Amino acid sequence: MRILLLGSGGREHALSWKMAQSEHCAQLFIAPGNAGTKRCGANVDLDIKDFKAVHSFCEQEQIEMIVVGPEEPLVLGVQDYFKNNTDIKVVGPNAEAAQLEGSKAYAKEFMFRHKIPTAGYKEFKADTLQEGVDFIATINGPVVLKADGIAAGKGVVILEDTAAAQAELTAMLQGKFGAASKRVIIEEFLDGIEFSVFAITDGKDYQLLPIAKDYKRIGEGDKGLNTGGMGAVSPVPFVNDELMQKVVDRIVEPTIQGIHKENLDYKGFVFFGLIRVGNDPYVIEYNCRMGDPETEVVIPRLKSDLVPILSSLFDGSLSSQQVDFHSDVATTVMMVSGGYPEAYEKGKVISNTDQIEKTLPFFAGAQENERGEIVTSGGRVLALTSLANSMDEALALSYQNADKVMFDKKHYRKDIGFDL
Repeated sequence: MRILLLGSGGREHALSWKMAQSEHCAQLFIAPGNAGTKRCGANVDLDIKDFKAVHSFCEQEQIEMIVVGPEEPLVLGVQDYFKNNTDIKVVGPNAEAAQLEGSKAYAKEFMFRHKIPTAGYKEFKADTLQEGVDFIATINGPVVLKADGIAAGKGVVILEDTAAAQAELTAMLQGKFGAASKRVIIEEFLDGIEFSVFAITDGKDYQLLPIAKDYKRIGEGDKGLNTGGMGAVSPVPFVNDELMQKVVDRIVEPTIQGIHKENLDYKGFVFFGLIRVGNDPYVIEYNCRMGDPETEVVIPRLKSDLVPILSSLFDGSLSSQQVDFHSDVATTVMMVSGGYPEAYEKGKVISNTDQIEKTLPFFAGAQENERGEIVTSGGRVLALTSLANSMDEALALSYQNADKVMFDKKHYRKDIGFDL
């Protein structure tokens, strides 16, 4: 099979690394890719939001399946475009189903319709700003503000101070996150510990992938600004059989059944961002694709060939697929640019990647320059994933290699897994 993977991050490097191992993958292209994906297939300089250009490339290279990494093309309707114009299979939901990630309000309404446990909420727009300001004044405890749309992982703010929360709501509704915060959700604060569950579905059946826990804050002890993710672990020690059964019964199955009942065109990954409160799971958010950096710990634990699993989404055979996991613990440590998630410099030469041992390097914001050097091109630069018998052993390997890799102002958290 000839496959095109859309995206350029660590998630896409991990997916391309896995798909390139498959005997069912005759040729793999990654658009636009990064310094790591070019080791797994051929990088293609394409704007993945220009569907006509992607279509032209697919015709030229006889692409049979497109795997969509990031959320934006899905929300913009890449699946709809190719379904309406070609016979190419697209792994990912259509634009309406992608609203489960693209709109917090859409997702909340879906959860309430299908009685899926989640935090209570109210929705506000610019013309109801004063109502929102007044509502915040009635809240005892932390205030959770969420931009309705996609805001690059930065549209969720949790504030203890009432005045600060009111100011933040005002800023969001006045365009802080552009169109993403035309609507803002004020959500009930849930006090617990977060984890992520992943499934792959054809819109009727599903298979579970390994669970993970990621670390979003830039600083140790989960302090500081939110990022796209500073590290992850899989499996998650506190997710025992009892809790996982609740997740399946109360969240996963009602979600997949809801997708089926509402005739949503969904063939792809479902990310369940969850929180354990007491010993009960609640949904914080859905994503309509794999997470990042969770993909970098989940995919290395997948023992089965990924390509036949993806192909089975289109022929009704998903439920009969063998989906096996390695028993090893996987840990990912994300190396980031100095200043991230705020202003940071690009173009810093990355050295010593050839000295990485017993660890999988998944490149994210890294490209080759005209001299053949690998240089930083984003805030999150390199995910170092290690597998071992225990979390401590795996983390030790990731940290040993993080010490070796060098680039100006490199930063990484040294406490991944601290709360486990």
